Amino acid sequence: MTAFSIVLLAMIAAFLGMRLYSVLGKRTGHEQEPVPPRRDERAAPAPVRLEEGETPPAASTAAADTSGLVYEPAAEAGLRQLLATDRSFDAGRFMEGAEAAYRMILEAYWAGDRDTLRDLCDDDSYEAFADAITAREARGETLDNRLVRIDSAKITEVEMNRNEARVTVHYHADISAVTRDSEGRMIAGSMSDASQTDDRWTFRRAIGSSDPNWLLDEAEAA
Repeated sequence: MTAFSIVLLAMIAAFLGMRLYSVLGKRTGHEQEPVPPRRDERAAPAPVRLEEGETPPAASTAAADTSGLVYEPAAEAGLRQLLATDRSFDAGRFMEGAEAAYRMILEAYWAGDRDTLRDLCDDDSYEAFADAITAREARGETLDNRLVRIDSAKITEVEMNRNEARVTVHYHADISAVTRDSEGRMIAGSMSDASQTDDRWTFRRAIGSSDPNWLLDEAEAA
């Protein structure tokens, strides 16, 4: 082989080598990305330098959000005692029933529906409502009231007395109230302006009773 042939082959090899490098040395977009270092291989953050007299910032601790609870913190001990006695008790379901009872009892009282009140109230509460209805009827008055909404309702107290449980619920509600005379004329109240009410009702039920319903025991303005 002549010297010219050797030089020619060397030039060809060098040219092919440059072409191969130009292809393999470029990223095509399909290559595997570099593996990120494991947590222990990452560089630690640089320490914060404090000037003289400064104190390190306190760690932020978010306050527990209790807005979604159906009971006040003061009622928690009583609820635990009730649960220990009656494993079937569920505070969420109780509050669903308590809100429904609040609406049903008020509407029954406004309409003079003694039968519904008899089913939802104990003897003393029923008699108080029935007496008020009788006095209203004697005056020839009717109530044209409407429960606009229940803004909030929470268990505030739980009492255990032998085999009976008493649960107090605090209601905040908006009610539009109108009183009419025997001729249907409005003599008090307003249907356009709802009044805010603040009521505290106590329900009771015998533990172990086959009747799952709670009866209204007391009703008072908070």
